[in-house]
Amino acid sequence: MSAGYAGQAIQSVLNSEKGFCKFLSANDTGATGGHQSGILISKSAVEMLFCDWELQQERIPKRTIKIKWQGDFITDSCFTYYESKNELRITKFGRGFPFLKPEQTGALFVFTRQTNSDYSGYFLETDEEIEEFLDTFGISPTETNSLIDVERMSLEAQEKLAISDFLDNLDVDFPTSEVMSEAARAIEHKVYNHVEEIISNPDKKIIDWTNMEYTLFRALEHARYGEILKKGFQSVDEFVRVANMVLNRRKSRAGKSLEHHLSAIFDSNGIDYASQAVTEGNKKPDFLFPSQEAYHDYSFSADYLISLAAKTTCKDRWRQVINEADRLRDKPKYLCTLQQGISGTQMDEMQSENVILVVPKPYITAYPKDRRERIWTISRFVQYVKMIEGK
Repeated sequence: MSAGYAGQAIQSVLNSEKGFCKFLSANDTGATGGHQSGILISKSAVEMLFCDWELQQERIPKRTIKIKWQGDFITDSCFTYYESKNELRITKFGRGFPFLKPEQTGALFVFTRQTNSDYSGYFLETDEEIEEFLDTFGISPTETNSLIDVERMSLEAQEKLAISDFLDNLDVDFPTSEVMSEAARAIEHKVYNHVEEIISNPDKKIIDWTNMEYTLFRALEHARYGEILKKGFQSVDEFVRVANMVLNRRKSRAGKSLEHHLSAIFDSNGIDYASQAVTEGNKKPDFLFPSQEAYHDYSFSADYLISLAAKTTCKDRWRQVINEADRLRDKPKYLCTLQQGISGTQMDEMQSENVILVVPKPYITAYPKDRRERIWTISRFVQYVKMIEGK
């Protein structure tokens, strides 16, 4: 999470029933020398402090509640509603409470409700913390002193928070590629909420997941290597060692990422398949449909077998897929790639070897115009497999 208390305050708002923020006034902090005590709360936040039946009593409504401050210590404080003044106040902070001093005037007070009797409070004092909090929820300084509308939170801020939350909860330096891919999909779904596109638009989903995983991995690299880069290197050998470590990890992740995301597409579409199934001579196509068992059962017609290779780039490696499954030697070999364009000559060579490219629809425009009709979209491939499998 971000430095200071801004990240904690943001997360508290997101995890709570209600949130409120305001700038502390001179009256709140005692800078005016007045006799009033406590923090004045806008009437717009009354539902955070009292329920209807409490407000309807004849006496002055008061409630004693627990407030956890800065995620650190707890006070038994009091809510009071003065109907005659039309004022709501939070009072009783205990002796030595450090945040309501004249020098705190202008700090941003963030208040959240977890349950009817448990609350959290944060004081953001630096310009950077205040701006981070307000920007996250799309609040201008003139729109404070009111309840926080979480729905206004920008998608960019939600994505940043979700990534920070993932990094904060890691218990290893670098998780496996499978964990990274799964996290990228979970974050993309949580922030952008278009799960239905896994079935309705898998071409877009593959791109969205891949982009999110790249963003996530880049954030993880920054978290793990940022300080090393700031400090610099003592020698060229040390620089080369770190550079090779970074590059090798990048290559390893990218090579598996597409496979993981395709598996998620197939799972969600109810397709039967085996990943890294073993064929003749210990060869391993990335995907076999419907299963490895069906492939080795010679009573199962080859007309109902499909192989798919997954290669992020395929300019030089597409020939590897030709001989991965002997039973499909005379059948089309499907190759899914994220490469945006190859030459017409290479496409002609692929066609002569009966290799069919499967490419996310938005990327097909990068291929030679007179050969694009040969390329399958991911959606077309998924529908074809479902038809063959009788789904």
